[in-house]
Formats: sequence, C-alpha cells, structure tokens
Amino acid sequence: MKVAIIGCGVIGAGWAARFMLNGHDVSIFDPAPDAERCMREVLAHARSSLPALYDRPLPPVGRLDFARRITEAVTGADWVQESVPERLEVKRSTYAAIEPYLGNEAILASSTSAIRPSKLQELCSQPARLIVAHPFNPVYLLPLVEVVGSDLTPPALKARTAGILQGIGMYPLVLDREIDGFIGNRLQEAMWREALWMIKDGVATTAQIDEAILYGFGLRCAQMGQFETYRLSGGEAGMRHFFAQFGPSLAEPLSHLMDVPDLDTALIDRIADQSDAQSAGRSIREMERTRDASLVALIRALKPRRVGAGGTVRAHEAQLHLQQDGSLPVTARRVIPSSWTEANGHINETHYIEIASNAADALTESCGVTAEYIAAGRSHFTAETHVRYLVELHEGDEITVRTQVLYGTGKKTHLFHRFYGPDEKLAATVEMMILHVDLTTRAVREPLPHVAGALKSLEEAHAHLPRPEEAGTAIRDLRKAKAERARSSQG
Repeated sequence: MKVAIIGCGVIGAGWAARFMLNGHDVSIFDPAPDAERCMREVLAHARSSLPALYDRPLPPVGRLDFARRITEAVTGADWVQESVPERLEVKRSTYAAIEPYLGNEAILASSTSAIRPSKLQELCSQPARLIVAHPFNPVYLLPLVEVVGSDLTPPALKARTAGILQGIGMYPLVLDREIDGFIGNRLQEAMWREALWMIKDGVATTAQIDEAILYGFGLRCAQMGQFETYRLSGGEAGMRHFFAQFGPSLAEPLSHLMDVPDLDTALIDRIADQSDAQSAGRSIREMERTRDASLVALIRALKPRRVGAGGTVRAHEAQLHLQQDGSLPVTARRVIPSSWTEANGHINETHYIEIASNAADALTESCGVTAEYIAAGRSHFTAETHVRYLVELHEGDEITVRTQVLYGTGKKTHLFHRFYGPDEKLAATVEMMILHVDLTTRAVREPLPHVAGALKSLEEAHAHLPRPEEAGTAIRDLRKAKAERARSSQG
C-alpha cells in the first residue's frame, strides 16, 4: 500500500514511521526546509522502539521518499494522511491540491485534534470521503487513534479505515457521533485547564503537577480507565457505592472546570521557567528517547495479560506471520531496550533465552501450535538449551534470529537459532531441544498429524544446509582437557 503523508511535523512524521515499519511505502510532502531532517530523527527513534514491543519480526520496512510536489506524493496513494496546521484556510488549500489526484478508493484522513469532520468536509469537493483519524504522540508507539466521521460519512468507510489502522498495530476508537475535540483531547484539556489554574494561583509548580500524575493516578491510567478505577474505589458495592460516598464532593469548588486563566506574559514566563528547570538541561531528543524507552517497557509489561496498549500489540503480533528470508525463516527480530542491559553495558544473558523461546514459539505456531491447539491440551516444552555468546550486543542494537530445524520428527524437535546483530554479524547461537507434551498428563506424546507434518517438512527443507559444527556439543570438561594436555606434553 502506498501512503502519502502531507505535513511532516511531529504527528506526520510519526504516522510515516508507523506505516513504514509495518511494511508500507511512504511518500512525504512538506515544503519546510528541515522536514527531511526531522523525519529522519523521528524514524530513528521509531526504529529503536516500535520493534522492541514485538517478539515477532515486523514486515520488511517500506520505502521512504520525499516528494517535491504534493501531486507526486498523492498520485497512486491508497491512504493520504493530512497533518497540516489546524487552520481552516491551510486545510482548504491542501485539500484543493490533493483531491484532483486522489484515486476513487483512496482514503483521505485528517490528523486534526479538535475540528469536527463536518467542518473539514465543507472544504472538500467530495465531502463524504474525508474522515478524521486523530492519533496521539508518539504515533509510532501509542496505539489509540480516534476515527470520526459526520452524517455524510458512509459506515463502510469507517469500517475500512479501522481495518487498515488495525493492520498497522493501532487501536481505532470509532466514535458514534462527531463532537468538538473528540474524546481523548476533551479529557486532556480538562486536566490541562486545571493545571494552568494551579500555576496561576501559585499553589503548585510544573514539577509538582507532573509528579502527582507520574507517581499516582497516571500509573493506573495505563492499565485501567477512569470508570473502572472508580468502580474499584467503590469496593464490592461497585459504582453506586462510589457515587454515594464521593458524589457529593462534585458540588464542592475543587476545580475551575471550564474557566481558563489569562495566559499573559507573566504566567507564560513562569510556566516556561519552571519547565526549563524541570527538564534539567536535557535536550528534546534525549527526553524523547527516555519517553520511548519507558513506553516500550510499560506496554510490554501489559502484553502478557492483554491489557490496554499491551493487548493491542498482542493482537497485532498474532497477525505477523513467519517471514521467509533466504534459506532460513526469520523467527524473531528485536531491538534491545535499556532494561535488558547490565552493568557491563551489554545485553544480559537472560534475554538470549527469552528471544530464543519467542523464536521457537513463532516457528512452532507457524506449524500449527496455535493458541487454540494449546488450549486443547497440547504444546511444546523445552528440554535442553545451549547458548554461545560471540559478539557484544548493546542497547538499541537490532537482533535478527534465523532458525534451522535440525530434527523435526515425532515427539522431538531440535532447533538451532542464529542471532545476528548489526551488519548481519553472527552474535550468538542458541541450540534447543523441545518436546511435544500432553498438558493434562504432562507426558511426552506425539503431536497431531498437521503439526508433525509441518515440522517434518521444515526438517526436510533445511536438510540440504550444512549442519552447524557447534550443534550437539556442550561445555568441555576443563579438568579433563587439562589432564589430556599434561599427558600430551609428557609424551
């Protein structure tokens, strides 16, 4: 699919990175002189963070080009994402330049964060084909995108838009009706207004407000929304008890709600000075890298139970099929996060086993050991593992795993994983013996015919490859080797 990104600021560049890293070709138009530099920097962040969410390889990265004219970017595009400034006159001229070159089935989506789609549609010659797809920054990591149409928007367009967004690992929240500011920004703005008043009234600093979120309810919000949180606050009696206990406090003047302080020079200076002090000299790029690493760790922590953004990644991951690359399948591709490194600065040995386990799961799932197969009472257990560490790998390095099936007959499967680091240099090998088991009895048993046949086919497909010299070996008995050397020297 060809994607055109019109406007390559923070949001447009984030969209471009999300589409590219999910295998789509992207053409960007932005007349700003530094647009290409900004895009390259955002893409570097995305390359080191989005793949770190996944235990399976994403599709091969799509192509990127910068169009000299808007017509070059739009012509032949299946999806056009408009991310220009929030001014109607700018959007009007942008749509006028885009529409003559749009294909009949192309989707024209706006990243607007507040403007109703009906107002944007008034600027178009074919109003019904414009739809709002409002993301959250960073677009390449945060899955939420609000899909909003007007009374003119065909339901089929909403459904098609949502389907494409799910295909790039996003969570499309399809609104039933259009409203100013949509859902996410209305909630954010309510908190933002109150934060501004607390600064204006001198009752809190920017750091104190951020700390209240960071160490308190912000942690809850990552895995449970407002209503479910308050339901728990009501205890076993639920929401009715919560309202009985805390409802009356809503009548108290705890907040300014819709009142907005006058953003005069004094208040802006106060906020800017406090914010500068709070950032402690860190650059924007450094803060973005810290943000992305933290988001990756948090979203990955939510993956096992399929909660929130972690659930979105798990659902998208299930759609990522094993990629054949040359003679051996690519069974895993990971970017090393900061949480995986140790005091020596390289990846901790624990995670080699983790990646190998993920690679083995991807391979066996491609052979039929799916979630349904496991739920029915059959799976593979690891019986033996041998790891060799050959080259240091560090934070930000990408690991690609290619797996050779040395034996895949009956109950036993013998795997040899090769870990390649940057520049395709062999960085480690992990040899595994896995056994097919009955989960009820925990006894080793034959796999079902379709699984057995798929594993046997892989063994036969890999049989022409040289057997790794290291396969089947273990750590040498150093005392025995020392004695042998001593006898040899005496002889």
